[in-house]
Amino acid sequence: MITMAGQRTLARVLPPWWLMLITGIAWILVSVILLRFDYTSVSSISILFGFVALFAGAAEIGMLFMAPGWWKLLHAVLALVFIVSGIVAFIHPGNTFLALAAVFSFFLIFAGTFDIIIAISTRHEIEVWWLQLVGGIIELALGFWAAGYYGRSATLLIAWVAAFAIIRGVRDIVLAFRVREIQHAPGV
Repeated sequence: MITMAGQRTLARVLPPWWLMLITGIAWILVSVILLRFDYTSVSSISILFGFVALFAGAAEIGMLFMAPGWWKLLHAVLALVFIVSGIVAFIHPGNTFLALAAVFSFFLIFAGTFDIIIAISTRHEIEVWWLQLVGGIIELALGFWAAGYYGRSATLLIAWVAAFAIIRGVRDIVLAFRVREIQHAPGV
């Protein structure tokens, strides 16, 4: 249970609820654009990747100042790679999409294999270990299915990103109303 002082502090540090609501609606709109599956989808995914890469580059720059010794070099190289990748994604969205689609099937194969290994190794500790096993098998099957043909990789990439956008949008909308409830609680 959160104390009244803790709830007041939480209400002050949380972002405005309406900002989270707008963000959730924006994610839903992105998913609608992606599900149209035309050149707009290709550009949208490339631009999203560009923003993610630029933010990752900025995070690596921040880590550069905190890292000791030779780790600074690794963070500097990663920052450079992320920032250049982000800029290229904005300049050449079509080529960025082709590269992402080509890599995506291999990512699914790797992630599926990893999930299967983790599920089997944690079956005695986690009661619902079989859910991760089923998810890993599905990822592995989709990865092998998409690896054989670029069209399937591209379609799967768009469907995956659209599903993520829908989930993120719904989550942000639900969180917005939860934050509103906390920020407008009596005594806060």
